[in-house]
Amino acid sequence: MGEQRKSENELIPALRFEGFTDPWEQRKLGELMLFQNGFNGGRESFGSGLPLISVMDVLSESFITYESIRGKALVSSAERERYLVEYGDVLFQRSSENQEDAGTSNVYIDQGRPVIFGGFVIRGKRIADYDPFAMKYLLTSRLVRMQITSCAQGAQHINVSQDTLQNVEVFLPALAEQSRIGALFAKLDSLITLHQRKYEKLKTVKQSLLEKMFPKEGEDVPELRFEGFTDPWEQRKLIDLVERRNRYSDNPELPRVEYEDIVSGMGALNKDVSKKQDDRGGIAFEADDVLYGKLRPYLRNWLNPQFKGIALGDFWVLNPTNIDSKFLFALIRTSAFERVANESTGTKMPRADWQNVSNTALAIPGSKEEQSRIGALFQKLDSLITLHQRELDILKNLKQALLEKMFV
Repeated sequence: MGEQRKSENELIPALRFEGFTDPWEQRKLGELMLFQNGFNGGRESFGSGLPLISVMDVLSESFITYESIRGKALVSSAERERYLVEYGDVLFQRSSENQEDAGTSNVYIDQGRPVIFGGFVIRGKRIADYDPFAMKYLLTSRLVRMQITSCAQGAQHINVSQDTLQNVEVFLPALAEQSRIGALFAKLDSLITLHQRKYEKLKTVKQSLLEKMFPKEGEDVPELRFEGFTDPWEQRKLIDLVERRNRYSDNPELPRVEYEDIVSGMGALNKDVSKKQDDRGGIAFEADDVLYGKLRPYLRNWLNPQFKGIALGDFWVLNPTNIDSKFLFALIRTSAFERVANESTGTKMPRADWQNVSNTALAIPGSKEEQSRIGALFQKLDSLITLHQRELDILKNLKQALLEKMFV
Protein backbone atom coordinates (compact mmCIF):
# COMPACT_ATOMS: atom_id res chain seq x y z
CA MET A 1 0.00 0.00 0.00
CA GLY A 2 1.84 3.03 -1.29
CA GLU A 3 2.26 6.45 0.25
CA GLN A 4 1.45 8.39 -2.93
CA ARG A 5 -1.40 10.81 -2.32
CA LYS A 6 -4.17 11.42 -4.82
CA SER A 7 -4.77 14.79 -6.45
CA GLU A 8 -7.65 16.95 -5.21
CA ASN A 9 -9.77 16.02 -8.24
CA GLU A 10 -9.27 12.35 -7.49
CA LEU A 11 -10.53 12.88 -3.92
CA ILE A 12 -14.04 13.67 -5.15
CA PRO A 13 -16.45 10.75 -5.80
CA ALA A 14 -18.34 10.48 -9.09
CA LEU A 15 -21.69 10.82 -7.28
CA ARG A 16 -22.47 12.66 -4.07
CA PHE A 17 -25.29 14.42 -2.25
CA GLU A 18 -26.10 17.98 -3.22
CA GLY A 19 -24.38 20.64 -1.13
CA PHE A 20 -21.13 18.74 -0.54
CA THR A 21 -18.16 19.93 -2.58
CA ASP A 22 -15.06 19.62 -0.38
CA PRO A 23 -12.47 16.99 -1.36
CA TRP A 24 -12.29 13.86 0.77
CA GLU A 25 -9.45 13.29 3.20
CA GLN A 26 -6.99 10.42 2.86
CA ARG A 27 -6.43 8.51 6.12
CA LYS A 28 -5.02 5.19 7.28
CA LEU A 29 -7.25 2.89 9.31
CA GLY A 30 -4.58 2.96 12.02
CA GLU A 31 -5.34 6.66 12.49
CA LEU A 32 -9.02 5.91 13.03
CA MET A 33 -8.95 2.77 15.18
CA LEU A 34 -6.68 0.58 17.35
CA PHE A 35 -6.47 -3.10 16.42
CA GLN A 36 -6.52 -6.10 18.73
CA ASN A 37 -7.07 -9.86 18.41
CA GLY A 38 -10.08 -11.38 20.14
CA PHE A 39 -10.77 -13.35 23.31
CA ASN A 40 -9.79 -17.05 23.26
CA GLY A 41 -11.26 -18.11 26.60
CA GLY A 42 -14.07 -20.55 27.40
CA ARG A 43 -17.28 -20.21 25.47
CA GLU A 44 -20.80 -21.53 25.79
CA SER A 45 -23.85 -21.29 23.59
CA PHE A 46 -26.31 -20.56 26.37
CA GLY A 47 -26.35 -19.55 30.00
CA SER A 48 -24.54 -16.82 31.83
CA GLY A 49 -21.77 -14.69 30.39
CA LEU A 50 -21.35 -11.81 27.99
CA PRO A 51 -22.51 -11.92 24.38
CA LEU A 52 -19.51 -12.89 22.25
CA ILE A 53 -19.09 -11.59 18.69
CA SER A 54 -17.86 -14.47 16.53
CA VAL A 55 -16.79 -14.74 12.89
CA MET A 56 -20.34 -15.75 11.95
CA ASP A 57 -21.63 -12.46 13.36
CA VAL A 58 -18.99 -10.54 11.39
CA LEU A 59 -20.02 -12.29 8.17
CA SER A 60 -23.68 -11.34 8.59
CA GLU A 61 -24.91 -8.86 5.98
CA SER A 62 -26.70 -6.91 8.72
CA PHE A 63 -25.00 -4.68 11.26
CA ILE A 64 -24.00 -6.37 14.51
CA THR A 65 -26.42 -5.62 17.34
CA TYR A 66 -26.74 -6.92 20.90
CA GLU A 67 -29.73 -9.08 19.89
CA SER A 68 -28.07 -10.50 16.78
CA ILE A 69 -25.05 -11.99 18.60
CA ARG A 70 -25.39 -15.77 18.90
CA GLY A 71 -22.67 -16.87 21.33
CA LYS A 72 -21.75 -16.14 24.94
CA ALA A 73 -18.53 -16.38 26.94
CA LEU A 74 -17.59 -16.29 30.63
CA VAL A 75 -14.92 -13.67 31.27
CA SER A 76 -13.16 -12.13 34.25
CA SER A 77 -13.55 -8.43 34.97
CA ALA A 78 -10.08 -7.78 33.52
CA GLU A 79 -10.87 -9.71 30.34
CA ARG A 80 -14.17 -7.93 30.02
CA GLU A 81 -12.41 -4.57 30.05
CA ARG A 82 -9.77 -5.68 27.56
CA TYR A 83 -12.13 -7.26 25.03
CA LEU A 84 -15.11 -4.92 25.35
CA VAL A 85 -16.74 -3.78 22.10
CA GLU A 86 -18.40 -0.37 21.94
CA TYR A 87 -20.63 1.50 19.50
CA GLY A 88 -18.85 2.15 16.21
CA ASP A 89 -16.07 -0.41 16.70
CA VAL A 90 -15.25 -2.42 13.56
CA LEU A 91 -14.84 -6.21 13.68
CA PHE A 92 -12.75 -7.99 11.03
CA GLN A 93 -12.59 -11.66 10.10
CA ARG A 94 -9.01 -12.67 10.96
CA SER A 95 -8.83 -15.98 9.09
CA SER A 96 -10.74 -17.31 6.09
CA GLU A 97 -10.60 -20.19 3.63
CA ASN A 98 -10.20 -18.02 0.54
CA GLN A 99 -8.51 -14.77 -0.43
CA GLU A 100 -11.73 -13.12 -1.54
CA ASP A 101 -13.27 -13.21 1.97
CA ALA A 102 -10.10 -12.23 3.84
CA GLY A 103 -10.65 -9.39 6.30
CA THR A 104 -14.43 -9.21 5.84
CA SER A 105 -15.73 -6.61 8.28
CA ASN A 106 -18.81 -5.47 10.16
CA VAL A 107 -19.69 -2.76 12.71
CA TYR A 108 -21.26 -2.92 16.18
CA ILE A 109 -24.06 -0.32 16.43
CA ASP A 110 -25.58 -0.77 19.91
CA GLN A 111 -24.80 1.76 22.65
CA GLY A 112 -24.41 1.03 26.35
CA ARG A 113 -24.77 -2.76 26.01
CA PRO A 114 -21.48 -4.57 26.79
CA VAL A 115 -20.30 -7.33 24.49
CA ILE A 116 -16.91 -8.90 23.77
CA PHE A 117 -15.29 -10.32 20.63
CA GLY A 118 -13.90 -13.79 19.90
CA GLY A 119 -10.53 -15.25 18.98
CA PHE A 120 -10.86 -15.37 15.20
CA VAL A 121 -11.88 -11.72 15.10
CA ILE A 122 -9.81 -8.52 15.07
CA ARG A 123 -11.42 -5.47 16.65
CA GLY A 124 -10.79 -1.97 15.38
CA LYS A 125 -11.50 0.20 18.44
CA ARG A 126 -12.67 3.62 17.34
CA ILE A 127 -10.29 6.43 18.36
CA ALA A 128 -11.40 9.11 15.87
CA ASP A 129 -14.71 10.50 14.66
CA TYR A 130 -16.36 8.63 11.80
CA ASP A 131 -19.90 7.60 11.03
CA PRO A 132 -20.17 3.85 11.88
CA PHE A 133 -22.80 3.26 9.20
CA ALA A 134 -20.70 4.87 6.46
CA MET A 135 -17.61 2.99 7.68
CA LYS A 136 -19.31 -0.38 7.17
CA TYR A 137 -19.93 0.36 3.51
CA LEU A 138 -16.63 2.15 2.96
CA LEU A 139 -14.83 -1.04 4.01
CA THR A 140 -16.72 -3.02 1.34
CA SER A 141 -15.73 -0.66 -1.47
CA ARG A 142 -13.56 -2.11 -4.22
CA LEU A 143 -10.34 -0.17 -3.54
CA VAL A 144 -10.36 -0.92 0.19
CA ARG A 145 -11.11 -4.60 -0.33
CA MET A 146 -8.26 -4.83 -2.86
CA GLN A 147 -5.82 -3.46 -0.30
CA ILE A 148 -6.92 -5.92 2.39
CA THR A 149 -7.07 -9.06 0.23
CA SER A 150 -3.78 -8.38 -1.58
CA CYS A 151 -1.91 -8.43 1.75
CA ALA A 152 -3.67 -11.47 3.21
CA GLN A 153 -1.40 -14.51 3.49
CA GLY A 154 -1.56 -18.21 4.24
CA ALA A 155 -1.84 -21.67 2.72
CA GLN A 156 -4.82 -23.60 4.08
CA HIS A 157 -6.17 -20.52 5.85
CA ILE A 158 -5.79 -16.96 4.59
CA ASN A 159 -4.94 -14.61 7.44
CA VAL A 160 -5.16 -10.85 7.88
CA SER A 161 -2.86 -9.16 10.40
CA GLN A 162 -3.31 -6.07 12.54
CA ASP A 163 -0.39 -4.46 10.68
CA THR A 164 -2.13 -5.01 7.35
CA LEU A 165 -5.33 -3.41 8.56
CA GLN A 166 -3.79 -0.35 10.18
CA ASN A 167 -1.96 0.50 6.94
CA VAL A 168 -5.06 0.31 4.75
CA GLU A 169 -5.72 3.71 3.17
CA VAL A 170 -9.27 5.07 3.07
CA PHE A 171 -10.82 8.33 1.92
CA LEU A 172 -13.35 10.10 4.13
CA PRO A 173 -15.60 13.14 3.67
CA ALA A 174 -16.78 15.37 6.49
CA LEU A 175 -18.99 13.72 9.13
CA ALA A 176 -22.17 15.30 7.76
CA GLU A 177 -21.60 13.71 4.36
CA GLN A 178 -20.59 10.41 5.94
CA SER A 179 -23.88 10.40 7.82
CA ARG A 180 -25.92 10.91 4.63
CA ILE A 181 -24.01 8.12 2.85
CA GLY A 182 -24.34 5.71 5.76
CA ALA A 183 -28.09 6.36 6.06
CA LEU A 184 -28.61 5.79 2.32
CA PHE A 185 -26.87 2.43 2.28
CA ALA A 186 -28.52 1.33 5.53
CA LYS A 187 -31.92 2.10 3.92
CA LEU A 188 -30.96 0.10 0.82
CA ASP A 189 -29.93 -2.84 2.99
CA SER A 190 -33.25 -2.66 4.87
CA LEU A 191 -35.13 -2.83 1.57
CA ILE A 192 -32.98 -5.72 0.39
CA THR A 193 -33.61 -7.59 3.65
CA LEU A 194 -37.36 -6.92 3.40
CA HIS A 195 -37.60 -8.30 -0.14
CA GLN A 196 -35.34 -11.22 0.77
CA ARG A 197 -37.67 -12.18 3.63
CA LYS A 198 -40.76 -11.91 1.41
CA TYR A 199 -39.00 -13.96 -1.25
CA GLU A 200 -38.01 -16.70 1.21
CA LYS A 201 -41.46 -16.72 2.80
CA LEU A 202 -43.19 -17.15 -0.56
CA LYS A 203 -40.85 -20.01 -1.46
CA THR A 204 -41.67 -21.68 1.86
CA VAL A 205 -45.41 -21.21 1.32
CA LYS A 206 -45.15 -22.65 -2.17
CA GLN A 207 -43.23 -25.71 -0.98
CA SER A 208 -45.72 -26.28 1.83
CA LEU A 209 -48.67 -26.07 -0.59
CA LEU A 210 -46.99 -28.53 -2.96
CA GLU A 211 -46.99 -30.98 -0.05
CA LYS A 212 -50.51 -30.24 1.18
CA MET A 213 -52.44 -29.78 -2.09
CA PHE A 214 -51.37 -33.13 -3.55
CA PRO A 215 -52.30 -36.45 -1.88
CA LYS A 216 -49.67 -38.22 0.16
CA GLU A 217 -48.51 -41.65 -0.96
CA GLY A 218 -51.30 -44.21 -0.58
CA GLU A 219 -54.03 -41.56 -0.23
CA ASP A 220 -56.57 -40.27 -2.75
CA VAL A 221 -57.43 -36.85 -1.35
CA PRO A 222 -55.07 -33.99 -0.49
CA GLU A 223 -54.83 -32.47 2.97
CA LEU A 224 -55.80 -29.06 1.59
CA ARG A 225 -58.06 -28.28 -1.36
CA PHE A 226 -60.37 -25.59 -2.72
CA GLU A 227 -63.88 -25.41 -1.30
CA GLY A 228 -66.52 -27.33 -3.25
CA PHE A 229 -64.29 -30.20 -4.38
CA THR A 230 -64.78 -33.48 -2.52
CA ASP A 231 -64.31 -36.30 -5.04
CA PRO A 232 -61.29 -38.57 -4.56
CA TRP A 233 -58.40 -38.09 -6.97
CA GLU A 234 -57.70 -40.63 -9.72
CA GLN A 235 -54.53 -42.60 -10.38
CA ARG A 236 -53.42 -41.85 -13.94
CA LYS A 237 -50.23 -42.67 -15.84
CA LEU A 238 -48.35 -39.71 -17.25
CA ILE A 239 -48.32 -41.33 -20.70
CA ASP A 240 -52.14 -41.11 -20.73
CA LEU A 241 -52.07 -37.40 -19.89
CA VAL A 242 -49.40 -35.96 -22.16
CA GLU A 243 -47.90 -36.31 -25.59
CA ARG A 244 -44.13 -36.10 -25.75
CA ARG A 245 -43.10 -33.83 -28.63
CA ASN A 246 -40.07 -34.73 -30.73
CA ARG A 247 -40.40 -32.51 -33.81
CA TYR A 248 -37.04 -31.05 -34.79
CA SER A 249 -36.82 -27.40 -35.81
CA ASP A 250 -34.11 -24.86 -36.61
CA ASN A 251 -36.54 -22.05 -37.47
CA PRO A 252 -34.48 -18.84 -37.11
CA GLU A 253 -37.53 -16.86 -35.98
CA LEU A 254 -38.12 -18.99 -32.86
CA PRO A 255 -36.35 -18.27 -29.53
CA ARG A 256 -34.09 -20.97 -28.08
CA VAL A 257 -34.28 -22.20 -24.48
CA GLU A 258 -31.50 -24.18 -22.80
CA TYR A 259 -30.62 -25.12 -19.23
CA GLU A 260 -28.53 -22.00 -18.60
CA ASP A 261 -31.55 -19.78 -19.39
CA ILE A 262 -33.64 -21.24 -16.55
CA VAL A 263 -33.53 -20.31 -12.86
CA SER A 264 -33.07 -23.74 -11.30
CA GLY A 265 -36.01 -24.80 -9.14
CA MET A 266 -37.97 -21.65 -9.97
CA GLY A 267 -39.43 -22.42 -13.39
CA ALA A 268 -38.54 -18.95 -14.64
CA LEU A 269 -36.21 -17.56 -17.30
CA ASN A 270 -33.20 -15.49 -16.22
CA LYS A 271 -33.05 -13.52 -19.47
CA ASP A 272 -35.08 -12.44 -22.50
CA VAL A 273 -34.45 -15.44 -24.77
CA SER A 274 -36.03 -13.65 -27.74
CA LYS A 275 -32.85 -11.54 -27.92
CA LYS A 276 -30.47 -14.48 -28.00
CA GLN A 277 -28.47 -15.01 -31.20
CA ASP A 278 -28.59 -18.77 -31.77
CA ASP A 279 -29.12 -20.86 -34.89
CA ARG A 280 -28.94 -24.33 -33.35
CA GLY A 281 -31.77 -26.78 -33.87
CA GLY A 282 -33.76 -28.66 -31.25
CA ILE A 283 -37.23 -29.80 -30.25
CA ALA A 284 -40.01 -27.36 -31.15
CA PHE A 285 -42.42 -26.49 -28.34
CA GLU A 286 -45.74 -24.65 -28.23
CA ALA A 287 -47.07 -22.14 -25.71
CA ASP A 288 -48.27 -23.95 -22.55
CA ASP A 289 -46.14 -27.04 -23.15
CA VAL A 290 -44.05 -28.14 -20.18
CA LEU A 291 -40.27 -28.44 -20.57
CA TYR A 292 -38.66 -30.91 -18.17
CA GLY A 293 -34.88 -31.16 -17.94
CA LYS A 294 -34.22 -34.90 -17.92
CA LEU A 295 -30.43 -34.60 -17.54
CA ARG A 296 -29.59 -34.55 -13.84
CA PRO A 297 -33.26 -34.05 -12.89
CA TYR A 298 -32.26 -33.03 -9.37
CA LEU A 299 -31.10 -29.72 -10.92
CA ARG A 300 -34.79 -28.88 -11.40
CA ASN A 301 -34.68 -27.27 -14.82
CA TRP A 302 -38.39 -26.84 -15.59
CA LEU A 303 -40.36 -24.34 -17.63
CA ASN A 304 -43.98 -23.71 -18.64
CA PRO A 305 -43.38 -21.25 -21.51
CA GLN A 306 -46.10 -18.94 -22.73
CA PHE A 307 -44.52 -18.69 -26.18
CA LYS A 308 -43.42 -20.91 -29.06
CA GLY A 309 -39.76 -21.84 -29.23
CA ILE A 310 -37.06 -24.47 -29.54
CA ALA A 311 -35.71 -26.54 -26.63
CA LEU A 312 -31.96 -27.13 -26.81
CA GLY A 313 -30.44 -29.96 -24.82
CA ASP A 314 -31.89 -32.82 -22.80
CA PHE A 315 -35.51 -31.76 -22.35
CA TRP A 316 -38.73 -33.67 -22.43
CA VAL A 317 -41.24 -31.42 -24.20
CA LEU A 318 -44.62 -32.41 -22.79
CA ASN A 319 -47.83 -31.43 -24.56
CA PRO A 320 -50.72 -31.68 -22.04
CA THR A 321 -53.50 -33.53 -23.85
CA ASN A 322 -55.67 -34.78 -20.97
CA ILE A 323 -54.52 -32.52 -18.15
CA ASP A 324 -54.49 -28.80 -17.42
CA SER A 325 -51.14 -27.31 -18.42
CA LYS A 326 -50.59 -25.27 -15.24
CA PHE A 327 -51.61 -28.24 -13.09
CA LEU A 328 -49.10 -30.43 -14.95
CA PHE A 329 -46.40 -27.86 -14.24
CA ALA A 330 -47.24 -28.01 -10.54
CA LEU A 331 -47.41 -31.83 -10.62
CA ILE A 332 -43.87 -32.27 -11.97
CA ARG A 333 -42.57 -30.26 -8.99
CA THR A 334 -44.15 -32.46 -6.32
CA SER A 335 -42.01 -34.79 -4.22
CA ALA A 336 -43.90 -37.82 -5.64
CA PHE A 337 -42.92 -36.95 -9.22
CA GLU A 338 -39.37 -35.99 -8.28
CA ARG A 339 -38.79 -39.33 -6.56
CA VAL A 340 -39.67 -41.18 -9.75
CA ALA A 341 -37.75 -38.82 -12.04
CA ASN A 342 -34.62 -39.19 -9.92
CA GLU A 343 -34.64 -42.96 -10.31
CA SER A 344 -32.39 -42.14 -13.24
CA THR A 345 -30.11 -44.12 -15.51
CA GLY A 346 -26.40 -43.43 -15.83
CA THR A 347 -23.88 -42.38 -13.18
CA LYS A 348 -21.77 -39.46 -14.43
CA MET A 349 -24.59 -38.06 -16.57
CA PRO A 350 -27.81 -39.41 -14.98
CA ARG A 351 -31.00 -38.97 -16.97
CA ALA A 352 -34.59 -39.53 -15.93
CA ASP A 353 -35.98 -42.74 -17.45
CA TRP A 354 -38.99 -41.98 -19.66
CA GLN A 355 -40.30 -45.55 -19.57
CA ASN A 356 -40.30 -45.49 -15.80
CA VAL A 357 -41.70 -41.97 -15.36
CA SER A 358 -44.36 -42.14 -18.05
CA ASN A 359 -45.76 -45.44 -16.77
CA THR A 360 -45.91 -44.42 -13.12
CA ALA A 361 -49.43 -43.75 -11.82
CA LEU A 362 -49.87 -40.29 -10.33
CA ALA A 363 -52.80 -38.85 -8.37
CA ILE A 364 -54.73 -36.12 -10.19
CA PRO A 365 -58.21 -34.63 -9.68
CA GLY A 366 -60.81 -35.82 -12.17
CA SER A 367 -62.27 -32.31 -12.30
CA LYS A 368 -60.58 -30.07 -14.88
CA GLU A 369 -61.86 -27.11 -12.88
CA GLU A 370 -60.00 -28.26 -9.76
CA GLN A 371 -56.88 -28.86 -11.85
CA SER A 372 -57.19 -25.36 -13.27
CA ARG A 373 -57.65 -23.75 -9.82
CA ILE A 374 -54.59 -25.51 -8.44
CA GLY A 375 -52.48 -24.71 -11.50
CA ALA A 376 -53.50 -21.03 -11.42
CA LEU A 377 -52.59 -20.77 -7.73
CA PHE A 378 -49.07 -22.03 -8.29
CA GLN A 379 -48.69 -19.85 -11.37
CA LYS A 380 -49.58 -16.83 -9.21
CA LEU A 381 -47.07 -17.88 -6.54
CA ASP A 382 -44.39 -18.33 -9.21
CA SER A 383 -45.09 -14.83 -10.52
CA LEU A 384 -44.84 -13.27 -7.05
CA ILE A 385 -41.60 -15.12 -6.29
CA THR A 386 -40.09 -14.05 -9.61
CA LEU A 387 -41.19 -10.45 -8.98
CA HIS A 388 -39.46 -10.34 -5.58
CA GLN A 389 -36.36 -11.96 -7.04
CA ARG A 390 -36.17 -9.30 -9.75
CA GLU A 391 -36.69 -6.51 -7.22
CA LEU A 392 -33.93 -8.03 -5.11
CA ASP A 393 -31.58 -8.13 -8.08
CA ILE A 394 -32.38 -4.50 -8.96
CA LEU A 395 -31.69 -3.34 -5.39
CA LYS A 396 -28.46 -5.33 -5.14
CA ASN A 397 -27.24 -4.00 -8.49
CA LEU A 398 -28.16 -0.46 -7.44
CA LYS A 399 -26.23 -0.87 -4.19
CA GLN A 400 -23.17 -2.17 -6.03
CA ALA A 401 -23.29 0.70 -8.53
CA LEU A 402 -23.56 3.26 -5.71
CA LEU A 403 -20.64 1.66 -3.86
CA GLU A 404 -18.56 2.25 -6.98
CA LYS A 405 -19.70 5.86 -7.52
CA MET A 406 -20.13 7.25 -3.99
CA PHE A 407 -16.71 6.34 -2.62
CA VAL A 408 -13.34 7.60 -3.80
